[in-house]
Amino acid sequence: MWKSSVLLHKLCIHTSAALLKRASPNLKGKSPAEQRWLVRQLRDPFVKAARVENYRCRSAFKLLEIDDKYNILRPGVSVVDCGAAPGAWSQIAVKRVNATGESPDHPCGAVIGVDLLHISPLDGARFLPNQDITSPATHAELQRLLPGGLADVILSDMAPNASGFREMDHERMISMCLTLLDLADKVLKPGGCLVCKFWDGGLSWKLQQGLAEVFKEVKPIKPKASRKDSAELFFLAKSFKKR
Repeated sequence: MWKSSVLLHKLCIHTSAALLKRASPNLKGKSPAEQRWLVRQLRDPFVKAARVENYRCRSAFKLLEIDDKYNILRPGVSVVDCGAAPGAWSQIAVKRVNATGESPDHPCGAVIGVDLLHISPLDGARFLPNQDITSPATHAELQRLLPGGLADVILSDMAPNASGFREMDHERMISMCLTLLDLADKVLKPGGCLVCKFWDGGLSWKLQQGLAEVFKEVKPIKPKASRKDSAELFFLAKSFKKR
């Protein structure tokens, strides 16, 4: 298990004045919004920790925390990673399901990532870049690649491009998450589970209701790696019931 409190404490010591001073030339010529984003990144211990641990982005720690608590990724498990780019969640999944066979005493799992964007190769994962997770052709390809044609776990860290209009972005996000129900019908094993990111708002109940119709247990989660001022939450849905 990742020792978050110890590592983050050490990293926080080194991430304020020194880093901001070093980055100050990079702030010149940037808009106020860009400057705020850069300063926030430099102050974020999870960004620093991602570099130390060689994770592709800080979101890896969200999945680590969820899995440490709920144990959804085990050796031998088959995983579909939706919105996989740049591949941080796939990195965690590959390690925990033993997709590379690194632990010879445990069964080997499988990780397949899908995204509209390019994804750099990752040992132990099979990526389907430039593909739409809602497409029947993508569903068919997943069924072909998954052992036995089915997955034990669906992960989704995908999100629409933000427009800046909170309600519109929330509505688009919920609609995107609801497409995962169709994906689950196609490729998720009975008893399987799903983890999906969503932005909290007035339509969150609709997503929770949709998940509750086909999963026995649905609960919202706010990992510590999710920024406190963010509307980002995750639903963990367990024990899938085929419709």
